[in-house]
Amino acid sequence: MGKQAIIAPSVLAADFANLQRDIEMINQSEADWFHIDIMDGVFVPNISFGMPVLEAINKHAKKTIDVHLMIVDPDRYIKTFKDLGSDILVVHYEASTHLHRTLQAIKAEGMKAGVALNPHTSVSLLEDLINDIDLVCIMSVNPGFGGQSFIENTYKKIKQLKEIIVRNGASTLIEIDGGVTNKNAKQLVEAGADVLVAGSYVFRAEDPIATIADLKKITEI
Repeated sequence: MGKQAIIAPSVLAADFANLQRDIEMINQSEADWFHIDIMDGVFVPNISFGMPVLEAINKHAKKTIDVHLMIVDPDRYIKTFKDLGSDILVVHYEASTHLHRTLQAIKAEGMKAGVALNPHTSVSLLEDLINDIDLVCIMSVNPGFGGQSFIENTYKKIKQLKEIIVRNGASTLIEIDGGVTNKNAKQLVEAGADVLVAGSYVFRAEDPIATIADLKKITEI
């Protein structure tokens, strides 16, 4: 078997009244990571969950915890998110004035360092830093809300980013966040994506475990 996508269900789409049940479902499924969106109501319009909820998730999660910070001034909380169990910490390019320093601080805490790009932000801006980035999260919807339609320009951005990674001999993973379904998953991986974040598509499915298994199967290339 060749390459298969890493599937990261987005807990933002889970049933918060039954959060432990949904965490256990991800544990039992073929999903690889937990994707956790932290929103502050400033960088994005919405507020999601904060530290106590992440701490509760970490108590039950048995897989990699991929935390996506949609917040201003992420540097203030790097150590906090490490202490709460984050394995990967992703900050937004648009929210990080001193991105290189932020990436080094994340790695100093023993986490993998990621950078997220809003739909309007060019991947070419990461050329000088690509060897310091473990994961680039390309937003394929506008950040802050679940259940949006996929932005078609994402395929072009994936290919451009892949060229930058190869040209610089980097081992950076490409993550796609937003609007991922069985209709576009294979095409995303063929374009160069490594990690697919799926929220409402998984949690609103009749059988989320089967839906995750299907995403794994169709992304084999």
